[in-house]
Amino acid sequence: MFKKILIAEDQEMGSYSVQKTLEDLNIPNVDYVYYCDDALAKIKKSIREDSLYDLLITDLSFEEDHIEQNIKDGKELIQKVRELQPSLKIIVFSGEQKAGIIESLFTEYHINGYVRKARNDSKELKKSIASVYINENYLSFDLKQDVKKFNSYEFSAYDITLVSLLSKGILQKNIPVHLQEKDIKPNSLSSVEKKLNSLKEDLEMTSNEQLVAFCKDIGII
Repeated sequence: MFKKILIAEDQEMGSYSVQKTLEDLNIPNVDYVYYCDDALAKIKKSIREDSLYDLLITDLSFEEDHIEQNIKDGKELIQKVRELQPSLKIIVFSGEQKAGIIESLFTEYHINGYVRKARNDSKELKKSIASVYINENYLSFDLKQDVKKFNSYEFSAYDITLVSLLSKGILQKNIPVHLQEKDIKPNSLSSVEKKLNSLKEDLEMTSNEQLVAFCKDIGII
């Protein structure tokens, strides 16, 4: 099991969940920080002293306070950590549940595990730590289903434009005018209707409102 873990978490309840999990797993060396800058400083120090961390568990969102920080959020922290210690295992522990954002954490930021803050998150943390330790990426089953659905359809820029206009309260029949103003083609009403109907059919949606809600949930718009 991991011997040295760094926790970056600014919420007490989140820290408690992680702390309880690591106590149950008997991890011998655990450091806690409340700021991303402090997390990066700890990692730099561990590299200098040749006493590397095995795992970083970090939140994505960190509230601003009176202490000025250079690194504002978990994504930026992960980027900088990957530059310093590419082999470090990283688990994100966050309340974020949009499939598009979670997918990007694995594909763009190369995290090893994701656990959503929720009821029974201590159990999920244990599972994620065990999986990541044996070099298996971890994502809970419910979130896997959302990500799978997200990946089942590749949204084009045109698709996103149409749904974004709908989300702003623009009626479907008025969308062609907005497309024409921006010289976006195809921009006929029949083309718009055909594309939106195709989107809803592929994603098993029954209305434009449901389509907009889904795209918001997965982080497309």
